[in-house]
Parts: sequence; C-alpha cells; structure tokens
Amino acid sequence: MSKANNFQRIRDLNYLQKAVLAAAVIERMLPNYDLFSDATGFGDMATMKSTLNVCWEIIVFPKSKINLEKQVDKVEANVPELSQFDMFGTYPAIDTATALLGLLHGLMAKDEQEFIDIAKISQATVARYVEFVLENEEIEPDNSLVREHEIMQYEIEVLAGLIDFVEQMGRITSESVKELKQHATADGQTNIGITI
Repeated sequence: MSKANNFQRIRDLNYLQKAVLAAAVIERMLPNYDLFSDATGFGDMATMKSTLNVCWEIIVFPKSKINLEKQVDKVEANVPELSQFDMFGTYPAIDTATALLGLLHGLMAKDEQEFIDIAKISQATVARYVEFVLENEEIEPDNSLVREHEIMQYEIEVLAGLIDFVEQMGRITSESVKELKQHATADGQTNIGITI
C-alpha cells in the first residue's frame, strides 16, 4: 500500500469520515504522550484523553454545546518544550499534542485539511522514530531505509486498514465510533510500535 495512495484515499473521504479517521489516528498516538508524561512528570494525560473524547462527541453530536476554544487552551498548556527535555519521547509527545490541536482547529473551522494533516503528523512521528532506531544501530538513515523499515510499513498498513474501516462505516453513530476506536487500538500498540 503506497503512502500516496493512502493520502489520496483520505482526500476522497467526506468531512465526517475525515474527522473520525483523524480522531482514530490520535487514539494510536495518545499513549506516546502518556509514556512521556510518566517518564518526566510533565503534562496531564487525563486532560489530553478527555479533550480527545470531547472531539469524538462533537463529531457524533455536532450540536453539542462544547466550548472548543477552552479545550485548545487546555491542550496548549500541556505541550512540552523541546529544549526542556533531553529524551526522544519528547518528539512523539509534541506530535500528539499538535495532532490534537489540529483536530480541534479542524472541528472549529470545519477545515478538512487539518484532518488530513493528522495522518501526516503520525507518519512523521514514525519516520523520526525509525531514524532514531537506525542511528542507534549506527546506520545512516535515508528516505528509502525509513520508508522500507518494518515500523513505517506497519504504520502505512494500519492507516490503510483504518481508511477501509471508515469507508465502510456508513452512518457515524456512537456505536460505529466505538467500533472504530476498538479497531484503532486492537493491536495494543502505539503508532511507533510501543506496546500499550
């Protein structure tokens, strides 16, 4: 499954399908934030999780009276500063927060491009992680090594599977969203292959 093919397929989805796909991608990223938070004592995982749940709620019940601006403020307060933490886990944590902010902004502005970008952020997290792994093995990473790496191939496969699921969902209801969430996390690992 080629990367370009996945992104073209995402562009072909309707607004709500793009929104639920983006939220499902973040479900896979969120435990990376939790691991970072546990390791450093920075950030409030409960806030991040509840904000993602609020996003799901808005997608399913668009008439919900929820102040998304307040949710943006909460997430922004939990974005780590790269300069303050000398560990790789800071990158996936920042990417998770960035993706969550993108989902909020996309819902506020009804901007589908924000939703497409979330899948790109997730893939960029994976690419950075693969580079980190290769460098630790004293291998000079290049584009083809990163692209062909099993972790990246798996990310592309998982994204394709999520797109398949979303394409076949039909109406977006609490029930179908629950199934999508379970599907997104069924393999028990984050987007960078860390066991949850």
